[in-house]
Amino acid sequence: MAKPVVIVVGADKGGVGKTTVSRTLLDYFSANNVQTRAFDTESPRGTLKRFHPDITEIVDMTTTADQMKIFDTLNSGPSVTVIDVRAGLLSPALASLRDIGFLDAARSGQITFAVFHILGPSIASLDEIAETANFMQGAKYYLVKNFINDTQFFQWDQATYNSYFHRIKDAVDLTIPKLNEMAYEQVEVSSVPFLKFVANKGMNDDAANYSFVLRGYVRHWLANVWSEYDRIKLTDLVGAKSTTRASEK
Repeated sequence: MAKPVVIVVGADKGGVGKTTVSRTLLDYFSANNVQTRAFDTESPRGTLKRFHPDITEIVDMTTTADQMKIFDTLNSGPSVTVIDVRAGLLSPALASLRDIGFLDAARSGQITFAVFHILGPSIASLDEIAETANFMQGAKYYLVKNFINDTQFFQWDQATYNSYFHRIKDAVDLTIPKLNEMAYEQVEVSSVPFLKFVANKGMNDDAANYSFVLRGYVRHWLANVWSEYDRIKLTDLVGAKSTTRASEK
């Protein structure tokens, strides 16, 4: 039986687009026929669940009961678990994973563990890397620069960025490109996954009437995001191969 895969998506700063990244991950695994479930820790009202209600459960990671919902079911549920960590709680969430023995299990090879750390545009965001580094032994660590909000990431001082980036051995840089603002807003209003928007479908696969132009922007953007996931061999985490492109949907 394949090892369970747990992907934590988070940041210690709000407004960096972590839930957008979680949504692209869920679409990517769905398109590659990888069974996935998600936990939204933005309790009591989660953003991720609005877009992926069938596979997402809202939890409070600070409570033992909800920790059990996530981690006591790893071997009986879908092969991939995506945890969208509420803004500002990445380090506390990782600390709780340490306290329940999850990080030890990842280090010993019982679980495949990956962290998508969504960076903000400030030095304070880079300081998060130093704090997060304490938890990364045995994990695959991705530093994500998300340009969805026109964010600038230390182009003025690449040496500063590099000095933080190299604090974690084998960290991988990942870029989420910008999406046309109107297209992004239309997906938000539609409250459907990116893949369903591209396919011109509603949440229940009913026919929709989204803009051809805006669908084209989303299709092109999603293909670029997935190219990044292909580059880092994301499906290798579950022993699968990437076979589906957004442009084919």
